[in-house]
Amino acid sequence: MSKYSLIDIGLTDRIAREADSYQNLYLARVSAQYKDIYKIITANGEIKARISGKMGFLTSTVADLPVVGDWVMIDRIDDSGGDAVIHHIIHRHSALQRKAAGTANQNQIIAANIDTVFICMALNNDFNLRRLERYLSITWDSMATPVVVLTKSDLCPDLPTKLSVVQSVAIGADVLATTVMDDDGYLAIKRFIRPGKTAVFIGSSGVGKSTLINNLIGKQIFATQQTGDNDKGRHTTTHRQLIILSGGGILIDTPGLRELQIETADLAKSFADIDKLAQNCRFHDCSHQHEPGCAVQNAIKNGMLSVERLNSFQKLQTELKYQELNSRQLEREKINKMFGGMGGFKNARAFGKQKNKRN
Repeated sequence: MSKYSLIDIGLTDRIAREADSYQNLYLARVSAQYKDIYKIITANGEIKARISGKMGFLTSTVADLPVVGDWVMIDRIDDSGGDAVIHHIIHRHSALQRKAAGTANQNQIIAANIDTVFICMALNNDFNLRRLERYLSITWDSMATPVVVLTKSDLCPDLPTKLSVVQSVAIGADVLATTVMDDDGYLAIKRFIRPGKTAVFIGSSGVGKSTLINNLIGKQIFATQQTGDNDKGRHTTTHRQLIILSGGGILIDTPGLRELQIETADLAKSFADIDKLAQNCRFHDCSHQHEPGCAVQNAIKNGMLSVERLNSFQKLQTELKYQELNSRQLEREKINKMFGGMGGFKNARAFGKQKNKRN
């Protein structure tokens, strides 16, 4: 990688001030990660690095480890004496995260210190509004700005209709349609990329993220793979990587996400239409099910809101709520739901005690 100044890769006054508080250490940004080996960009260029033993010992969750996009404090700015050692992570101003696969209570940071999230969804068999709502929810929560990129528009027989339904759920986000068949199909994305600002591309496997990034870079950096007859592709990016554009701007490519379980999300923004309707419900704690005077149910009856969108909203609400509960709380929550509140819970407990005495 060519030598860049730290300002070129997103250094801000806030980051510089925090870095100054560390003595005898140097500032760098994480550009790639391969298990326990990192690539970092220093004032002297790109080198390899590892975390310090102290950092590894004190780390309790994977979210506390460096990720691509992080600014870190290291012990050297060249590799003449071996790999650099990462001692500290600078406070993140934004972080895109999801629940780590296969774990109960840990979240995984996908990318850090990002300004824009390009949510890529293909206009073919990958098209899924409910998945898009999940992507939007974690993006708004990350403190970055979402931009929905609809790829493979040349395969869509009714583009205006698809754009309309996407815009109905992507409230507050720009929606772009692109195609790799047109050399200029990616140009709409370029206006959202600014010098010193970082953007990350996320989406399912085979939606064309790598192709878009190759076009933005102007050369073939990432391998691409054609989809088969079933219109399904496999992601060709195997790790997260930070790329610096010659015209300014920083991009982060990510592997295709096979699943997206949410750990934190901003449903108030991703479902702003439901949130606004709920303000007119008769009861402030309305569940939008069978309560009288429910503005959300009225909107569904009047065709202003789809029942599928409400179901998606409530599913994510439940998912987020249960993420916060430990196993004992979760069991109590299930019993409360079955027996209807604390009175029902007490009756269920009393019933259980009487049953045990009889046995």
